[in-house]
Amino acid sequence: MQINFKVAKVEDSKTIGSLVLELTNEICELTNAQHFNINLSSTIERCGELIRDGHYAAIIGEYQSKPIAVATLTETYALYAGGKIGVIQEFYVLPEARSFGVGAMLFEQVREYGKLHNWSCIELCTPPLPEFERTLNFYQSNGLTPVGGRKMRQALK
Repeated sequence: MQINFKVAKVEDSKTIGSLVLELTNEICELTNAQHFNINLSSTIERCGELIRDGHYAAIIGEYQSKPIAVATLTETYALYAGGKIGVIQEFYVLPEARSFGVGAMLFEQVREYGKLHNWSCIELCTPPLPEFERTLNFYQSNGLTPVGGRKMRQALK
């Protein structure tokens, strides 16, 4: 399977938003809980603003010119990690493309992006377990190590 990867531009916001919405819908369906309250139009608009302002990046994987995978990234800093780090905010491969190694190829693209930007490490939060045990196994097989804890959130608006 020949996948073409590219770093997204503002014009790719609709593609990114659509794939992220599929990701959040899958998480909600598998966990039978409404973890997210997003809609496509505001997600596309927000994505464009974040990319344009340099707060957000994305790598899109395409097969035969059809988007099949996305990883969204932010850069931040952490003393415990030695300075500048990358955070994968969303990572998604269409279900029909998962058995072809697309996720591993996408993760390699993320690693290369991180090296190019001098990140000391890459971090992410897995979706809820045990429903996403396969996802955890995928990340571990691609070199990530669990460091404990759970993602927590408090809405401010």
